[in-house]
Amino acid sequence: MPSIEHYSMLIDGNWVKASDGASFESFDPATGDNWATIPAATEQDVNAAVAAANKALSGPWGEMTPTQRGKCLRKLGDLLAEHSEHLGQVETKDTGKMFKETAWQATYIAEYLHFFAGAADKIHGDTLPIDKPDMFVFTDREPLGVIAAVVPWNSQLFLSATKIGPALAAGNTIILKASEHASAPLLEFGKLIEQAGIPDGVVNIITGFAEPCGRALTSHPDIARVAFTGGPQSARHIVRNSAENFAQVSLELGGKSPFIVFDDANLDSAVNGSVAGIFAATGQSCVAGSRLYLHNAIADEFLERMVAIAKNINIGDPQADETEMGPLCTEGQLAHIEAQVALAEQEGGKILCGGKRVETKGLYFQPTIVDCPSQSMSLIDTELFGPVLAVQRFESEEEVIALANDTVHGLAAGIFTRDSARSLRMAKQIRAGIVWVNTYRVISPIAEFGGMKNSGYGREAGMQAVYDYTRAKTIWMNMSDEPLTNPFKPR
Repeated sequence: MPSIEHYSMLIDGNWVKASDGASFESFDPATGDNWATIPAATEQDVNAAVAAANKALSGPWGEMTPTQRGKCLRKLGDLLAEHSEHLGQVETKDTGKMFKETAWQATYIAEYLHFFAGAADKIHGDTLPIDKPDMFVFTDREPLGVIAAVVPWNSQLFLSATKIGPALAAGNTIILKASEHASAPLLEFGKLIEQAGIPDGVVNIITGFAEPCGRALTSHPDIARVAFTGGPQSARHIVRNSAENFAQVSLELGGKSPFIVFDDANLDSAVNGSVAGIFAATGQSCVAGSRLYLHNAIADEFLERMVAIAKNINIGDPQADETEMGPLCTEGQLAHIEAQVALAEQEGGKILCGGKRVETKGLYFQPTIVDCPSQSMSLIDTELFGPVLAVQRFESEEEVIALANDTVHGLAAGIFTRDSARSLRMAKQIRAGIVWVNTYRVISPIAEFGGMKNSGYGREAGMQAVYDYTRAKTIWMNMSDEPLTNPFKPR
C-alpha cells in the first residue's frame, strides 16, 4: 500500500486540521490510488482565517513600506523557482498533469511574483487639475483589505500567483481556497510563505468544499474582493454570495476557444499549434483551442497531418520523461467526455481518431478529433476540459467570424494567416479577451488575461491587475489662508 500524506491548512501562520477533524481523500489520477488526506474546512475555520487576515492588515504587514512588501514577493518567487521540481512532482501526483509541464510552470510562475514585486512601489495616485480656486486635490491608492481567492485544481500555482502577486503588492492580505479535487500543491506552496518573510496571517490557505467552506468565505462580511477561477455554475453562487458583503468580484470561467486556420497559413506551424492547443495538458486548460475552424482549401491535408500526430501521442505515466499526454484529473471529467463524444456521434459527428477511454489503470482518454457537420452540435459549445477537438470548415472570413462568435464563451482565440491586415481585422471582430496570431497559449506577467461573456470579467496579470486590488481615495486641501465663508451670513 502506498504511504498516505496527511496535510493541514495554513491559518495565521499555523498548520491546523479542520476544527471538527473532518477530512477527505485525494487520489492519484494516474493510478487511482488514494495518496493524501486533506482537511475539510468548517465555517469556524473560515472565520478564523478571515480574522487572521483582517488582523494582519494592521500588523507588521500594514507597517511595511511598498518596497519591503516587494522584497517579500521577490523572495517568494525565488523560493518557488528553487522548489519547482518538488512542487511539480506533487502537482503531477495530485492532478495527473505532466511533470515536464508542472515543474517548468512552477519555475516560470516565479516570474509573475517577480513582476508584481517590482510593481509594489510603482503604485501611485494622481494630482487633479481641479476647477476650484485655492484647492489642491490628489488621489491616493489604498489596499482593499482581505481578499478571497478561489482557484481550481488545474494550473493552481499559476492562478494563485496571479492573485497573490497583485493583492500583496498592493498591501492586501489574502485567503486562498484550494480546489477539493487537488489541494496538495497549494499546501506545499504554503510552506514557502514564512520563509519569504511574509508575516503570519497575510497569506492563509484553506481547503474544503463549496458548502460550507466556499460559501462562508465568499459571503463573509470582512471580504473586500473575491477573485475566482472556475466554472460558471460556481461563479453564479459566488455572485449571489457577494450580495451579502458587496465584495468586488472578478471571474475567469474558462472557454471554448476557436482556432482558425486560413489557406495561406504556414501549415506546419498551424498543425503544431493546434496539437499543442488541444492535447497539451490533456486539454485541461481554460484556453484550450477546442474548436478548430479550417479553410476548405487546406482542411483535408491539415486533418491528415493532425490525425497522424494524435494517433502517435505517447500516453502514460505523467512522471515519465517519454510520456507526452497524461490522465484526466477526475472520474467525473472522464464520464462527461465519454457522454459528449457519444452524443456527437449521434448528432452526426465523425470521429477521425480516438473517442474512447484508454484501457489501463487510471483516468486516461484518447486524443480525439471529431469532424462536426453542424454548428448546432452540443460538442461545439460545451467545454469538455479534455483532449477532444471539434472540427468545422469554412470558406470566407465573414463566415468564420460568425462561427467563432456563435458561442456563450469568450476567453481566447487563435488565428493562423500570413495576411497581417486580415489578422488585425479578425482580432478586432472576434469576441474574446485574448487573441493569438500565428501562435497559441503564450502568456506573460506583463500581459493582461481574462475573458468576456460567459468566460467572466476582470483581468489578471499586467500592471492594471495591481490597481484592481486598490481603491482610490480623493484628498482635498484648501491652500488659502482666508477663513471659509459663513454660508448663513446675510449678504
